[in-house]
Amino acid sequence: MLVMFLLMLLMLITVCFKSKKNLHMLQQNLYNENQRYLHWIFKNPSVFLQFDIFCVLLLGYNTFCMKQFAYFQIVLLIVAILYVLSNFQMYYRLKHAQNKKPFVVTARVKRLMVTMSLFYLLPMVVFLCNVQNHQVGISSVFAFSILLYLNPFVLLIANTINKHTVEKAVYHHFKRKAIQKLAQMNHLKVIGITGSYGKTSSKNILSEILNIKYITRPTPKNLNTPYGLIMTINHHLDKFDDILIAEMGAYKKGEIQELCDLVHPKYGILTRIGTAHLETFGSEENIQKTKFELIESLPTDGVGILNKDDPKQVSYPLKNTCKILWIGIKESDVDVQACNMKCSSKGTTFDVLFKGNPKKYHFETKLLGEHNVYNILASLALGRELGISITQLEQAVRLVKPVEHRLELKKLGTFYQIDDAYNSNPSGAESACKVLGMMPGIKVVVTPGMVELGEKEDFYNERFGQQIAEVADYVVLIGEKQTKAIRKGLQKKKFDMDNVILYNDVRDAYTFIRGLRTQKEIYALFENDLPDTYNE
Repeated sequence: MLVMFLLMLLMLITVCFKSKKNLHMLQQNLYNENQRYLHWIFKNPSVFLQFDIFCVLLLGYNTFCMKQFAYFQIVLLIVAILYVLSNFQMYYRLKHAQNKKPFVVTARVKRLMVTMSLFYLLPMVVFLCNVQNHQVGISSVFAFSILLYLNPFVLLIANTINKHTVEKAVYHHFKRKAIQKLAQMNHLKVIGITGSYGKTSSKNILSEILNIKYITRPTPKNLNTPYGLIMTINHHLDKFDDILIAEMGAYKKGEIQELCDLVHPKYGILTRIGTAHLETFGSEENIQKTKFELIESLPTDGVGILNKDDPKQVSYPLKNTCKILWIGIKESDVDVQACNMKCSSKGTTFDVLFKGNPKKYHFETKLLGEHNVYNILASLALGRELGISITQLEQAVRLVKPVEHRLELKKLGTFYQIDDAYNSNPSGAESACKVLGMMPGIKVVVTPGMVELGEKEDFYNERFGQQIAEVADYVVLIGEKQTKAIRKGLQKKKFDMDNVILYNDVRDAYTFIRGLRTQKEIYALFENDLPDTYNE
């Protein structure tokens, strides 16, 4: 019986290690929104190929087949040793893990841990209540081992239970508080920003530009869900704020409308409509309709900012009669147009034409890339609508700081890094390649490719490979499986494959770049950084 007590203790330690890893993955997969965590489980069968599978088999044999008590004890000792080895292995992995996004023990995680603990408490209670009954005791240990082996699914069930009970009640409580707070702020202007990509960059740029005249409150980081907006309103929005800038994300139809029903924006900016999250939307038409939920929800005296260079925005049959301001670079029949764009290691310069004003205005920014110019144009259009002078706008654009991991230019010892590691997409990747192509010297692209593009993922990654071949001298691919389509694109363009390097860890790319022997400047584009859920 002492051995069984020891075994239970070891299994409790294993529960802690396993649960921490799986909770981290659940958190990164948005608590299984649109079955993301479930997909991660089936894409990573290694979570089930661990020592404890042998523990389950041995304990099952002990429970149903073992007749001799002496052998019974030996098997329990073997299982205990296996759990010790398993715990050391998991401890080592957790200690040396290089997580790109750390695990955060939020209030929601704590509630989830309580629910999950109930599953493991049941066999323990049965065991403790039947200490003298060997058969019941070993059966309880066996049941515990099964729950332990199936920890990812136990966590999934606990998450489902919480989602429809505790989390639902918590959500509605804080939602009511947010709605009441907004109702008391009659002076507040609400701006919604959505699109397939560029939302966070657009939000940050808009906030910095409007700050020259107003007190703005953008949603922090990439909090673009109902929970994120509610948190922003309840914990960050101040009575002195003039403007709330709400970034709005979505994985399926109706989610933008839900956000609009919460904050009721009067102004809306649509960045670009593309194929991001095509897997969850199901079709490009669904993406287009979902993004336009923002513009369709604006009041008749509201203002929408649209991009005339985006065919999906131009072709949409808008039903709302609110005021629409168009921006563009390629198209000239717009309200705000940029031209004469030039990039360098210092940033980007361009001229701007405002409709009805024949004068060209010169703008300078530390930001890189065409898509950042589009974001600035949207901010200029809305800034003029809100009464900010062009002189003030010129000053504000010069002061806009680069957005972290979004074409952020850094000097790292012997080379310049163009850090575009956040959430790559076909349009952004193309723009990043154009920026790299404008730079002098030796050009390197470091990338694991793009994900969450559904059945078109290989198509877009192959095309990305062709775009890389046009500008790069060296290509560093991260992950063999994920980058096959990029290699195919490089080969189609007859790129020198001797200059293609493959690593499984992006840190090795830094060592390679620093090892390049050249008198020229080196510019390295780091395009996308897949989350821990995609590690090969």
